[in-house]
Amino acid sequence: MAAPETVLPGQPLVLPQGPVPQLGAGVYARGADVRASLIGIPRHDGPKFAISRIRPHPPSPNSVVLGSVIRLTPLQAIIAVAVVDGVPLPPGEEFTGVIRTQDVRATEKDKVKIGDCFRGGDVVRGVVISLGDARSYFITTARNDLGVVFATSDAGVTMQPVSWQEMRCPKTGKIEKRKCAKPEGMP
Repeated sequence: MAAPETVLPGQPLVLPQGPVPQLGAGVYARGADVRASLIGIPRHDGPKFAISRIRPHPPSPNSVVLGSVIRLTPLQAIIAVAVVDGVPLPPGEEFTGVIRTQDVRATEKDKVKIGDCFRGGDVVRGVVISLGDARSYFITTARNDLGVVFATSDAGVTMQPVSWQEMRCPKTGKIEKRKCAKPEGMP
């Protein structure tokens, strides 16, 4: 049996086979469609079909996080972590993460230049490797599926990855260096 899928508000839901269940918390009907009104996991609660709310939790080692780059230094990128293990954190409750030069990639760690891997505002997927110090978590992007997942060019356009270390602006064609995450679903 597959793991339960997290649904987002407004997402259409597939009702189970058999008699039509009553709609419970976190679910509503719009026309013939049944949709989610919460971020959560659909479940059966007796005769009711409901969504149990997913509670956010702080990052722990091996948590997959998403965040945006808020500051760069020659030795590290500072990240405002906004999503932990697929669950968005409430506004104002973001955590701070640090990606050090030795944690950017698995090979040639001594050749990493933070400015060639990240820019301010980039959205980065990473994994927490330790709780770090009192102010921040240490994060790594040293896997193919980790790194920049969203970046905006100087022209204000969403950039497209062209390799693991370059992104291209579709408007100007300009190439910029980034430590790109391999897009999901790619072989």
